[in-house]
Amino acid sequence: MIQTSQQNTLEVGQKAFKKFTHGLKTGEWEPFLEMLTDDFTFWFPVGEFHGLNVGKERAKEFFDYVSKAFNEGLTVTLDSITSNEKTVIFEFRDEGPMRGQPYKNRVAVAFDVSDDKICAYREYFGSDGKSN
Repeated sequence: MIQTSQQNTLEVGQKAFKKFTHGLKTGEWEPFLEMLTDDFTFWFPVGEFHGLNVGKERAKEFFDYVSKAFNEGLTVTLDSITSNEKTVIFEFRDEGPMRGQPYKNRVAVAFDVSDDKICAYREYFGSDGKSN
């Protein structure tokens, strides 16, 4: 059976998402970071990392920041996966304490896939941080 690029993109995206959610839960990001290309880019909608960010080192800084903000970890409930030949989008709800305060949100992350790596990440969210 010949694997299509869309199938490969979905499989790589799902593997990366599993490592991503593990990072959110535990603060252990190395398995996810190992899946990133050297020229990895990511886009984040707010704060210190707002806008386009470039490079694996910047990504490490970002995910370390996430782990500090959610030092007890986040629980993720996956709602939907959408994919095409290049991108996999995961829609999910996450919750856990953020700096000691209750946090809940709805999030969509898009992973762009190149071969067996993630070359780009975009995150979108929009609830009030207390409901989902």
